[in-house]
Amino acid sequence: MISRFAAGQLSPARRASDLERLRDRRYDVLIIGGGVTGVGAALDAAARGLSVALVEARDLASGTSSRSSKLIHGGLRYLEQLEFGLVHEALRERGLLATRLAPHLVRPLPILVPLTASPGPLGSAERAWHRTYYGAGVALYDAFAGVVGRSVGRGMPMHRHLSKTMARRLFPSLREDVLAGAIRYYDGQVDDARYVTTMARTAASLGAAIVPSVRVVDLVRDAREVTGVRARDEETGQEFEIAARTVVAATGVWSDDISALLGDVRPGLRVRASKGVHLVVPRSAISGDAGLILRTATSVLFVLPWGGHWIIGTTDTDWQLDRAHPAASARDIAYLLNQVNHWLDRPLSTSDIEGVYAGLRPLLSGEDEQTSKLSREHAVVEPMLGLMLVAGGKYTTYRVMAADVIDRAARRLGPDVPQSHTDQLPLLGADGYGPLWNRRADVARRHGLSVGAVEHLLERYGSLSLELLALIDADPALGQPVHGAPEYLAAEIAYAASHEGALHLEDVLTRRTRISIETTHRGVDSSAHTARLMGTVLGWDDEVRDREVQHYLARVAAERESQRMPDDLTADAARLGAPEVRGGLRDWSGSSRGARRTEPDWSESVPGA
Repeated sequence: MISRFAAGQLSPARRASDLERLRDRRYDVLIIGGGVTGVGAALDAAARGLSVALVEARDLASGTSSRSSKLIHGGLRYLEQLEFGLVHEALRERGLLATRLAPHLVRPLPILVPLTASPGPLGSAERAWHRTYYGAGVALYDAFAGVVGRSVGRGMPMHRHLSKTMARRLFPSLREDVLAGAIRYYDGQVDDARYVTTMARTAASLGAAIVPSVRVVDLVRDAREVTGVRARDEETGQEFEIAARTVVAATGVWSDDISALLGDVRPGLRVRASKGVHLVVPRSAISGDAGLILRTATSVLFVLPWGGHWIIGTTDTDWQLDRAHPAASARDIAYLLNQVNHWLDRPLSTSDIEGVYAGLRPLLSGEDEQTSKLSREHAVVEPMLGLMLVAGGKYTTYRVMAADVIDRAARRLGPDVPQSHTDQLPLLGADGYGPLWNRRADVARRHGLSVGAVEHLLERYGSLSLELLALIDADPALGQPVHGAPEYLAAEIAYAASHEGALHLEDVLTRRTRISIETTHRGVDSSAHTARLMGTVLGWDDEVRDREVQHYLARVAAERESQRMPDDLTADAARLGAPEVRGGLRDWSGSSRGARRTEPDWSESVPGA
């Protein structure tokens, strides 16, 4: 009998066989979009025993699902907007993920709410009001978590009020003159792209066909009913049809492009893109053992520890340019530095920045003109028989969104479809994680690795780490660090290509690992070594390896150039200077390689954090 691990392997051979399955059979559910909601829907449907296929134009989590604030959270700031239902729902999901579904991927993160020092005779009263106001909000947050924790587990410690001295002891970089104290609470932290990849493998282990690099180019209809899609394999250029009883478009900020295919049929929802930019700086740039949540004039700012780094974000601005590669401008970077430097005793500068990333939140439009106040609720609509659209929401509540849209599909498929039970289904790597963590020193000794290296693997793969350790046992060279990225092992690169569906260099450097944002060279110094490791698995010759490296170098150069541009328009133009690696050898425009595509890019469903 095949194991869950083996059944969930997204290998090159599995992709080839799944491509054949796409052509040859009719699915109960076909999902467009490989972000957290699309993959969550694939897992939900497969767990109900339905036949499921998922296609993704680029890579798993290639949009906002790899570019969030890396938080699994209830949305403390939504309490202020009186979104009590959303907060309650999100806290329940947070508890599930941290205690039952993915304890190897979601872990508690302490966050401080700094209280501002107010000079003058009214200062003490104002400080007392701030502590009461924010304290009441955090207490209500914990109260909601306690209610849902009775059934699913809290997963996070309780909040605590801190004096000024205690706050600075926990976060020495906070400016003494602006600080009156703090409140410490907890939310969850996750590597968002790794979570999506692990969930995709879990869906594959239940029989779902998960096929990245397949682009939907049209809907197939029978009269006024959608019966499938026309798709193109981006690796070969071959087009084919996929038949399905229901089609689910979980396409995030590309939802309106799907709607455009419906002609005069009103889709029932519209999605608006809001750009969120994050900076990554080294851990040594800021002294602190917790994160920060800071108020700004338009939104909130997070300063979050991330391994040997800090993540600082985010912006919240309307975006109407290229959605595949939202660009961070010099203005975005300056805004974030200005906001965070108000609170730090040693101001940060652009020389401190290791990485920058930008993503687009898919917000349901029509609620408010300010994107930060648009509703984070989600919607499921069926604008045409056989086609469901799901949009909105947030990363933390992906499982609720997925269950809702598959419930809608189930009503079409018949009365015998079971209810969702993904709240009881741990992701691959969760089973056995606890005992392995407790024995990590022994595991390290048996495999000839440092305890730190084994902890790194366990926190990224859980019990799937056994597969990586087996690769290292078979080839000890895979136990060595990646060139230019000592935090990662060579085995992780090979594993990404052999088990996790990675097809191109950027898939590994930007999503299966975070080398592209965690190193000052942005992955350039790691590209050749990574290409050799991937090429061994994927059968690349010298020409393909060189082409992959050149594509990646062009991507990094374009991103660096965009981040020097003064505004969105010039940053977008600079970022589009790098051609796409998928389909890069084919003639998209009829005359030149790598030309900018004019088709909609329905890459994924991606609520931001």
